[in-house]
Amino acid sequence: MKPGASAGILLFRRRGHGLQVLLAHPGGPYWSRQDFGSWSVPKGIAEPDEAPENVAAREFAEETGFELVAVATEPGRTPLDLGEVTLKSGKVVRAWAVEGDLDPELARSNEIEIEWPPRSGRMQVIPEVDRIAWFAADEARRRAHPAQAVFVDRLEAALGA
Repeated sequence: MKPGASAGILLFRRRGHGLQVLLAHPGGPYWSRQDFGSWSVPKGIAEPDEAPENVAAREFAEETGFELVAVATEPGRTPLDLGEVTLKSGKVVRAWAVEGDLDPELARSNEIEIEWPPRSGRMQVIPEVDRIAWFAADEARRRAHPAQAVFVDRLEAALGA
């Protein structure tokens, strides 16, 4: 994995005739009023020499409060590699899809400390993710960060959906 790259999990489930994916909304005052284009695959940056698949599973647990093996429909199944995307900032995000289910109401994110307002010298503890939610594929594309919406396309193509 490239230094500074992120890895994440796109959890999905099948409902009726459609597909739903789980996205995370970033926490904190900057994101509090932003919705469309701000949701993301639960993801995070790798530690040195950490395997990207392990990063993805660790970050999923940190940002949702659920261990991936506990929510996966088939815990031993190899996750589906959805490849990489590059954000406008130049940051690279790699994602894997895993079929599973969880109740978003039970989600609990880890907390991080940020300086807010910027350059104020005041530190504030916020949840890294303030909520997670299931979205149908079309709605997920509208809610997701624009560069990450392609993960939904790749998942549908891989599943023949």
